[in-house]
Amino acid sequence: MSEGRLDLGSADKRRTLWIVLALNVAIAVGFFATGVFASSSALIANGLDNSSDALVYALSLLALTRGPVWKRGAARVSGILLLIFAVGVLVDAGRRYVAGSDPIGMTMMIMAVIAAGVNLWCLILLKRVRQPDVNMRAATTFSFNDFISNGGILVGGGLVLWLGQNWPDLVVAVGIAIIAFKGGIEILHDAHHEAKH
Repeated sequence: MSEGRLDLGSADKRRTLWIVLALNVAIAVGFFATGVFASSSALIANGLDNSSDALVYALSLLALTRGPVWKRGAARVSGILLLIFAVGVLVDAGRRYVAGSDPIGMTMMIMAVIAAGVNLWCLILLKRVRQPDVNMRAATTFSFNDFISNGGILVGGGLVLWLGQNWPDLVVAVGIAIIAFKGGIEILHDAHHEAKH
């Protein structure tokens, strides 16, 4: 990859999106697998989040050769998906609160550290893109949200391990949902604002 910031519409930009897309698909699979194994709502929430991220990156790739109207439409889809994801996570956390769960704190912590490294890599790649359009800004928002969520899972996993209770896992899952909801609103606002200019 060339030094400095990436050129808008360049092959480097497209390659960056492909790398970030592949990383998010891989990390989503990891979150789902460990979430089921560890009975963790927070890990499954992050798996859903990374799956929606991967779709956003795919939309961003398609948007590279499209006009502004199509790009804003793709960004709106991304924002709406984040809002739907947030509601789904809240429902799952509520179900686990009522039915009970027994998350494995150490698995949560290990997966959080791995995912944080991957998301930091994605953020570095995306920040190198010059003159990001609304979809690229959405992609950056998603990666930043993921990085913050990984920190929450690390703390939650530590508390689960220490206390032997499931509530830290559920609190982190709800926190991830709130971050996702906020990100979805910001993306929709960004797309609306860009439509006026």
